[in-house]
Amino acid sequence: MRDVAVLAKVSVGTVSNVLNSPDRVSESTRRRVEQAIEKLGWVPNESARQLRAGRSRSIGMVVMDIANPFFTDVVKGAEDLLYSGQYSVQVGNSDSNLDRELTLLERFEQQRVGGVLFAPIEDSAEWVLRLRQRGIPVVIVDRAGNGTDYCSVGVDDVAGGRLAGQHLLDQGHKRIAFVGGPSSLAQVRDRRHGAELAVEQAGGDASLLVVSTPTTSLEAGVSSAGLRVPEDMAIIGYDDIAFAAAAAVPLSSVRQPREDIGRKSAELLVGEIEAADSSAPHHHESVRFTPQLVVRRSTQRRKPRKG
Repeated sequence: MRDVAVLAKVSVGTVSNVLNSPDRVSESTRRRVEQAIEKLGWVPNESARQLRAGRSRSIGMVVMDIANPFFTDVVKGAEDLLYSGQYSVQVGNSDSNLDRELTLLERFEQQRVGGVLFAPIEDSAEWVLRLRQRGIPVVIVDRAGNGTDYCSVGVDDVAGGRLAGQHLLDQGHKRIAFVGGPSSLAQVRDRRHGAELAVEQAGGDASLLVVSTPTTSLEAGVSSAGLRVPEDMAIIGYDDIAFAAAAAVPLSSVRQPREDIGRKSAELLVGEIEAADSSAPHHHESVRFTPQLVVRRSTQRRKPRKG
């Protein structure tokens, strides 16, 4: 900074203002400092600047499966908002592994990130408390909480499961199967419960078969039995990722506002960070989005056979 100041014939304080508060510097002076920076090839040390400021502008984000398009879109929504606020994002993929999740959180803690966006595999209360005790704000992503202990953003998955089950029943199907991933995930349990409610309300000979899979990956859900969709079997998905509409047989789905989930999570985290920096009061929020039913050909009503 001293070299830049000498070349631009200004004080070190003026160079600092150009970098941090450019509106306080005249246009001619700012241009002179910027030209000196470019000529010298100087790059400000952001780590040192953040250390002096007392808080990092780097945000840690832990998701369960970055290969899942749902989380890809959630990350995009969060990153878009944080980018506009001049934060950088470090994304860690726990890959639905508790040990790996723990390691990622420990690394973010050691790096003293400015905050953490966390999509947990199981109960997260202990880690949320630990990070908050170290002055690191945390927002839980893809799981709505009680709004008292921490901020959270999720979707009403009971309603989503009920939408899916009711749609299949409305199409005339009585034997429903729920294939949703491990029951250790709260989202899976809620969606299954919603489907159960729909079947129970239908009564009669309607039934629900629960098929558990070890993960929520594509591979875990694939089973080839020579069946045609929707002629032999109707299928409805969850999330409504981009692939759903582009599939060979367009997939009916329960839509979650994926980017909105990420964007709102990041917004709540920034709000908590800024409140802490200014010693202002902060009130935790629990945001729960409402899912929507999107009907496509994979659940098209069967036509009665002729003759």
